[in-house]
Amino acid sequence: MKCSAPTAVPPAARGRPREFDPDEALAAALRVFWTRGYEGASMAELTEAMGITKPSLYACFGNKEALFKKTLDLYERDKLAYMGKALEAPTARGVAERLLTGALATHCGEKDPHGCLGVISTVACTPEADSIRADVIKRRASSEAAVIKRFEQARDEGDLPDSVCPAKLAGCLTTVLQGLSVKAQGGAGPEELQGTADTFLAMWPGR
Repeated sequence: MKCSAPTAVPPAARGRPREFDPDEALAAALRVFWTRGYEGASMAELTEAMGITKPSLYACFGNKEALFKKTLDLYERDKLAYMGKALEAPTARGVAERLLTGALATHCGEKDPHGCLGVISTVACTPEADSIRADVIKRRASSEAAVIKRFEQARDEGDLPDSVCPAKLAGCLTTVLQGLSVKAQGGAGPEELQGTADTFLAMWPGR
C-alpha cells in the first residue's frame, strides 16, 4: 500500500525515527476499531496506535470513515478468508461447519480482539454513522447471498431436501454466526460457543 503522508509521531527516545509503514499502521487501526467499534474509537487512540499525527492520517487514509472502510477491507481479506474456503466444501453441512469453525477461531481466539468487527460496529453505531452501518450491512448481504447460492446448488444436487429454503437456511446460519460473535465479545468461553455450534450442526437438515 502506498501513502503520500509518512509523517510519523516522533519517538520519545533519541535515535533514528522508525520508517513509516502504511500497512502496519492500517493493521494497528484495525485492532483499535475491532476493540472499540467505529464510534468508540477516538482519533487520539487511532493516531497513537498507528504512530502518526492526525494530519498524516487524513493525508494517507482520508477521514475516519474512509479509514474504517479500509480496515474493513483488510479484515475481510485477512481475518475472513475462511469464508471463501468454506463455500468450497463438498456439502452444505460442510459449508456451515467450516463457517462456524472459522468464526470461532477468529472471534474468540487468543491473539485478536473478541467478536466480529462488523457486528460490533453496526450495533454500536449512532444515527450519525448511518453510512458505516449501511456499508457493513451491504458487505454482510453480499456474503449471505454467496451462501444462499451455494445452498441452492446443494438443494439442486440433492444434498439438501427440496423442502428446505436456501435463503432461510442461510439466514439461520448467519444469525447463529452473529450470535456467536456477540457472546464471544461478552465473555463467553470457547467451550460454550463450540457447544452452540455443535448443537446447530446436529439439527442440520439432510436426506
